[in-house]
Amino acid sequence: MNVQVKRRWLVVLSAAALLVAGCGSSGSSTQTSTKGPIPIGIHTSITGLFQPWGIQARDGAQFAINQINASGGIKGRKLQLFVADDQSQPAAGIQGFRRLTELDHVIAIGGVIDSDVGVATARLAEADHVPYFMSKAGASNILTTSSRYTFRTCLPAAQEIASAYLQYAQSRGVTRIGAIDADYAWGQAFGAGLTATQSQFPGMKVKIEVAPVTATDFTTYLRALSGSNPQLILATGHPPGTPPILVQSGKLGLNVPVTGPDFPSSLIAKAVGPAAYGRYIDFKCMLVGSPGYQNLAREFLKQFPQDHFFEDDALASYAVVNIVAQAIRNVGADPVKIASYVHAHTFNIPGFAYPLAWTAWGELSQARLAITLLTTGPAPSGTNTGGTWYLKQLLLSKPLTPYTP
Repeated sequence: MNVQVKRRWLVVLSAAALLVAGCGSSGSSTQTSTKGPIPIGIHTSITGLFQPWGIQARDGAQFAINQINASGGIKGRKLQLFVADDQSQPAAGIQGFRRLTELDHVIAIGGVIDSDVGVATARLAEADHVPYFMSKAGASNILTTSSRYTFRTCLPAAQEIASAYLQYAQSRGVTRIGAIDADYAWGQAFGAGLTATQSQFPGMKVKIEVAPVTATDFTTYLRALSGSNPQLILATGHPPGTPPILVQSGKLGLNVPVTGPDFPSSLIAKAVGPAAYGRYIDFKCMLVGSPGYQNLAREFLKQFPQDHFFEDDALASYAVVNIVAQAIRNVGADPVKIASYVHAHTFNIPGFAYPLAWTAWGELSQARLAITLLTTGPAPSGTNTGGTWYLKQLLLSKPLTPYTP
């Protein structure tokens, strides 16, 4: 997921940039101590287009670190979080990555949201031999067949997500689908996935419209789709356009479900409101009905009530910190050994929709996506500090075939 400029809809979704919290000084040390705190990095969008995702990614990591440190740390050593703001821009992403590795000497990095940032920095992680975890960066070219230090966590490659949505459509007897994709890397990859996967679902017809990534008025594209009488509109390939597509389709009489690109649910609930309830469908890497997720959500919101909801970006960062911590307990704080340990093991994180395990090149090997519907709720007690709405799980996809670069 990535676009190069802020969109006007973000003004509605996020009133102001938040300051970096829970991070250490970037110049506090030129050498990682073998006795002091163990430095872990979060490289994400604290400002910029993907700020709402990034805040959750940061806070989920801090939540995990708080839990681990409260239990005594790892063999007597505490964990310390260092945060770099990539500003949803590749240049700032490169600078932030260098700061984390060269000044903060982190042993692993998580939280990457923006695909262009992921593309710009994944090669640096491979060259520096630093375990590097993507959260929502789903561009297919982030990973190569020779990747060994870069891992996806919450968001599989775009092509796989297309398959999950078509599985959902088939389960509901939907045969006519309309899609609006943005003309950039993510939208192109999602569109290619739809085209390639459609043949696996006989009788299903998909009509795709391609819009500029800067588009805010989708009337023309929606009218073009209306001729095929769609039963489902996929806005997943146009992340910044998802809220206006949801609203404008309803105004045009296309009162069918609209899918998103794994937006923070609290943003849709706030920005779109009643028009989204019962119509907005999205995929998640979390199981919102599971006791594991709900228990974590309650504990997370006690510490971060301002985040309103325990989004899967927070869960993904929580998972990364716990995975890295488990590796440290077993092989020490050596980044190379940590990466090898991660590749060799499967990790079961409470609330996650699938076991976390990887192919040799870092693609999720057991990914399944939970398709959810935004409803009026009520939310289980303590799981939503921003309202009474909640998510209803509609489908847990079959295991997705890992994308091969």
